[in-house]
Amino acid sequence: MDWSHAQIPPMRLETRFGDRVVPAFCDRPANLWAMIAEACGRNSDGEALICGSVRLSWRQAVERAARIAAGFRKLGLQRGDRVAILLGNRIEFPLLLFAAAHEGLVTVLLSTRQQKPEIAYVLSDCGARILIHEAALAERLPDAQDVPELIHRIAIDDEPRLSRFATLADNAPAPAPVEVSEEDTAMILYTSGTTGKPKGAMLAHCNIVHSSMVFVSCLQLTGTDRSIAAVPLGHVTGVVANITTMIRCGGALIIMPEFKAAEYLKLAARERVTYTVMVPAMYNLCLLQPDFDGYDLSSWRIGGFGGAPMPVATIEKLKAKIPGLKLANCYGSTETTSPSTIMPGELTASHIDSVGLPCPGARIVAMGADGRELPPGEIGELWIQSASVIKGYWKNPKASAESFTSGFWHSGDLGSVDADGFVRVFDRQKDMINRGGLKIYSAEVESVLAGHPAVIESAIIAKPCPVLGERVHAVVVTRMPVASDDLRAWCAERLSDYKVPETMAITAEPLPRNANGKVLKRQLRERAEAGA
Repeated sequence: MDWSHAQIPPMRLETRFGDRVVPAFCDRPANLWAMIAEACGRNSDGEALICGSVRLSWRQAVERAARIAAGFRKLGLQRGDRVAILLGNRIEFPLLLFAAAHEGLVTVLLSTRQQKPEIAYVLSDCGARILIHEAALAERLPDAQDVPELIHRIAIDDEPRLSRFATLADNAPAPAPVEVSEEDTAMILYTSGTTGKPKGAMLAHCNIVHSSMVFVSCLQLTGTDRSIAAVPLGHVTGVVANITTMIRCGGALIIMPEFKAAEYLKLAARERVTYTVMVPAMYNLCLLQPDFDGYDLSSWRIGGFGGAPMPVATIEKLKAKIPGLKLANCYGSTETTSPSTIMPGELTASHIDSVGLPCPGARIVAMGADGRELPPGEIGELWIQSASVIKGYWKNPKASAESFTSGFWHSGDLGSVDADGFVRVFDRQKDMINRGGLKIYSAEVESVLAGHPAVIESAIIAKPCPVLGERVHAVVVTRMPVASDDLRAWCAERLSDYKVPETMAITAEPLPRNANGKVLKRQLRERAEAGA
């Protein structure tokens, strides 16, 4: 199988990031701002951004972005400077991305779930010069001495008294955009590190343009499409599968401040939504709404999903209730700028165990422990090569060297590729927990627990959950009596909320280990599932 059935633009081999040779689209925008300008040129009066009562055409969105770009210039920001964004889903989010692209600035996306130590680490590591944040999150911001390169802090709030956004937005539009190379970094997204320290994945302009073109061509999106951004815009799915993909096709992006199934259904029906990408748990929550059948969702034709398997029962219910909806599994990561595989919607039901076909120009192989490609169907570590694969990690050559080989990214996922090209994923990266599509590395949580004076050691494992797939469970060995609520509070001060263990088993007994001293997490999982 291949993508010959879709209208895929012509591709050619090109050098990328020095020593890579990858297939790339021949005719493409030179950078992110060029892609924005093209959307405005094709559909200037069409709706671009919708959030609550605010509705902006492409012309209006570009003009507002140019005004923000002028504000960046007033503050002395120059090409390559990092602009950190700590915002929820609101209309200023894409406008700031547009403005940063206009000025050749690098946007660093933070999660509103991150706590003070996590935010301080990212700001310090990337050397951000400006932080634009939700006014309500001011208490989580690091002290000035901890982030010496951070010169400006700008709060955004719907209440004018609390918002300083006017210092950026109330300017005459900036003139011509700053010239950037397509291999320049456009965004930095931090991924959880298996050793506890996040790594800054550098998404270049060419990575983002390529991924956006992949989504548009494989899913056959046009300027008439309307997408709901229901996932966090600060994650790779939100920013690429939603924002930049709608830039590429010149369609409309409807922004949900927060996902609530009942509100999603109302919005999807009212706005005649045609396309979205969510995690399977969101689809399940929608189907559980008692008035689901009362909404006209007939315009919804593409339902992308990823981050976790879609239950067969969910697929069957959606097919029965929305016959025109094609579900498309989209497997990817931050390091691949979102999509590595996409399942053609008409094949989802017949290939339920597969995450799809490699995207146009992508090569995915299962590698054995000896560093050799395995035959079709055999299981190994999935290595991914494409024009969407990032150049590496910010100021971390060691991690980059360990994770990338000649343009192939080592995914850490165990999977296979069959003779027809369908990719299957059988296991996740070591010790990773998948909570409704949010990835949690056990080492990071264990490191935080280790700092508590009562804790000797801990092991973080996944507990099965019928709604979210997995939840975080901690087995904690203590040296003195301590309440589980106290340990959770300790974690909550230092970790994003979804990483905090929801259940705990506190014991004075040492963790089970093998002869090499490795903790036997399989035994712990079996005990947890048995209720021991």
